[in-house]
Amino acid sequence: MKYLRRALKYFLQITLISTVIIGILMLAGVLSRDINIVFQKGWTSVGYILLMFLGVAAVYPRFGYAARILAVRGEFTDLRPGIVGFMENRGYDLEKEDGENLSFRLRSTSGRLARFLEDRITFTRVLGGFEVEGLNRDIVRIINGLQYKYGDR
Repeated sequence: MKYLRRALKYFLQITLISTVIIGILMLAGVLSRDINIVFQKGWTSVGYILLMFLGVAAVYPRFGYAARILAVRGEFTDLRPGIVGFMENRGYDLEKEDGENLSFRLRSTSGRLARFLEDRITFTRVLGGFEVEGLNRDIVRIINGLQYKYGDR
């Protein structure tokens, strides 16, 4: 269900951005306001473009979201303050703490809206560290930063 919701959000995001760009170009006079002139087959082309957007949106969540392992040694009570501080310095607030599992959300409303409210980063305790799940580009930076911070103790 989460995958389907993310795919739908990406479809809406791609469609909205494309519509805004084309609308601005039409208002600026760069493109004709007649859809039959802008696209070779008129509204039929718009349908094909939407199908293409749907295809891209259907596969993007597979590559855009991931779960990776953060390998850090130590007790949760020792690691927790460092992880929370690190995340707060990067604009995340602790949303929920369930035992040794942590969940963070972006503090910035504009950042959250830019990610269509898919800004949650979760740390799930596993043997040898944490499984970090969220937007792929964010968790790569977070994991690299935390591994540098904790180093090889």
